[in-house]
Amino acid sequence: MSSVNFLVWQAGWAASMQRPSAGFDKNWAEEGFADQTVRQVVRVTGTGTAARVKLSNRYGTAPLEVSGARLARTDRGPAVHGGTGRRLTFGGADSVRIPAGGEVHSDAVEVRVAAFDTLTVSLYFARPTGPATFHAQAFATSYRAAGEQLGEVDPAVFGETTVSWYHLAAVELAGGGAARRDTVVAFGDSITDGFGSTVDGHARYPDALAERLAAAGSPRRVLNHGIGGNLLLHDSAWYGESAGERFGRDVLEQPGVRSVVVLVGLNDIGFSEVDLPTYKPDPDLSAGQLIAGYEGLIDRARAAGVRVTGATITPFKGSEYHTPAAEAKRREVNAWIRTSGAFDAVADFAAVLADPRDADALAPGFDCGDRKHPNDAGYRAMAAAVDLAAL
Repeated sequence: MSSVNFLVWQAGWAASMQRPSAGFDKNWAEEGFADQTVRQVVRVTGTGTAARVKLSNRYGTAPLEVSGARLARTDRGPAVHGGTGRRLTFGGADSVRIPAGGEVHSDAVEVRVAAFDTLTVSLYFARPTGPATFHAQAFATSYRAAGEQLGEVDPAVFGETTVSWYHLAAVELAGGGAARRDTVVAFGDSITDGFGSTVDGHARYPDALAERLAAAGSPRRVLNHGIGGNLLLHDSAWYGESAGERFGRDVLEQPGVRSVVVLVGLNDIGFSEVDLPTYKPDPDLSAGQLIAGYEGLIDRARAAGVRVTGATITPFKGSEYHTPAAEAKRREVNAWIRTSGAFDAVADFAAVLADPRDADALAPGFDCGDRKHPNDAGYRAMAAAVDLAAL
């Protein structure tokens, strides 16, 4: 593309990267890839006439060799629309070597993209990769085939599936009009990530929020930077670096970021009540420590000129986390979120999801079944509770 050096890149889609782990569902992160092609489907919330992808080896311990890559419009499942495939290059080369801990952008390709289009990114790994940097809970199906199948049109070739994303950190768009600082980042744990939502249904609350903004005549780029199990104050081998640690790269460094909706803290409270092999409990954790953690995020966002909507911690009575002590902490933190004035706005997710008969529990019509995570209807209710004018 002759104007490649003059393109202004804006957000299209993104996911938070995590260390390789066994995770929640079957995945390929620990084994990695060798002479295999992986197809991954994402839905963008921006527009453009050019696209590029960002690939990550953030948690790799050795260089990652990507032997080929391709972007196309998604048809159904692993199938792509004929004639829409675009070979992705890296500094003009078909392959790229990403150092351990590194990330790389592809070159631009010409492709006309509208908001809510789905795109398929195919990656071929000829040599063994070792464990793969990934996003554990995509709630979207990824596909794998033996050999180099970048341009394969027969979906039956891609016979293996998981619901994680691998090495794919972002799709960025250019040429969709004047650059604007209007990106919204939904930031948090599994309830932002979309646990309990319909796989391949684009039914997470950030999806519903993007659709609501578009329907209101104010379309915005909405990025989902939730990680299942994520904690505000502590790192975890399975659940990502702490919200405080990753806030810079996953929020403040996102293209055109203007605002963030912060929903985190449930796991900090709940994990102190159970003994998990992936995270040891911290029984002395207090509501005051959580509030100090929130204040740190707010200060950093304000310094960067980013507006912050604070979301109340949602009900979880009946789940394995719930105890009287945990509930007391949730109530204290939520009271501070609602009344302190520390945030630019408040999204009272706890109130909209609560059972009218018991405010400590999820309403049955919004419960995915585990007494902790919403279902698709619950996620739509959350999106409806966000003050669009505050974003």
